Amino acid sequence: MGVKVTGIKFNGNNRLYYFAPGDLELPVGAGVIVETARGAEYGTVVMDIKEVEKGRVVQPLKKVLRVADEDDMRQIEKNGARKADAIRAAQEKAAKHKLEMKVVDAEFAFDAQKVVFYFTAEGRVDFRELVRDLAAHFHMRIELRQIGIRDECRMLGGIASCGRVCCCKNHLPDFERVSVKMAKNQSLSINSQKISGLCGRLMCCLSYENKHYVETAKRMPKNNSEVTTPDGKGSVWSNNFLKQTVRVKMPGPHDSFEIKEYPLNQVKGKHTVAEDLEKDDPIDESLKELLD
Repeated sequence: MGVKVTGIKFNGNNRLYYFAPGDLELPVGAGVIVETARGAEYGTVVMDIKEVEKGRVVQPLKKVLRVADEDDMRQIEKNGARKADAIRAAQEKAAKHKLEMKVVDAEFAFDAQKVVFYFTAEGRVDFRELVRDLAAHFHMRIELRQIGIRDECRMLGGIASCGRVCCCKNHLPDFERVSVKMAKNQSLSINSQKISGLCGRLMCCLSYENKHYVETAKRMPKNNSEVTTPDGKGSVWSNNFLKQTVRVKMPGPHDSFEIKEYPLNQVKGKHTVAEDLEKDDPIDESLKELLD
């Protein structure tokens, strides 16, 4: 027997959380107040009520307390309006304590009894004095969380080189492992400026098509290798992994040649692109800074 759930997302977080809807009608897009481990919080309904297997939810399931009313929305707006001043005050106090840290974001609890500050720093930071100073300033509970540079990019957002909002901000629920080898698999230029995102780390999108390239490389003939085509033997000029076609240099009279394109299934050869991809080349020192 399944469990009735609704899907909720919280501001700045692409991860989906299940909550028990009870008898409430919860259309997609509705603002709701839900019970969490941190107390009551505001979220947005992103999935219609449905039944899922018990094994897919963490029991006991937290409840949707109510649909957000006008008073709730005013509280949300009030909390949001305080964010910029809170970040500025926290950064000023961090500077006063001579702490090498950058305050990235501030998140007020729905009931305004606690504020969480997110910051980046090169190493560990002793912020005990800062917490006491902030508590005296805001008159509420204070929590400081150190985050990585990729988390900072997800919080702040921005337009990536593709012209779209950064994937981490727009839709990714979690960061996936990305490697320089993924760029190599896709025959991309191994240039730090071309394969890094706004965060200065490898672009998340390198992982999206990697599986296709790895599997197709097992069938694609290696560049410059000899292959057999419907028109005879030739050497591989280039491959198109997306169209799955091969351009072949075919010999002609008097040392001339012609470039012909064939579907992959019409080209036969002994050596594949995968042979080169399987080699573990050492990582260039200039690229190590792109890795987590």
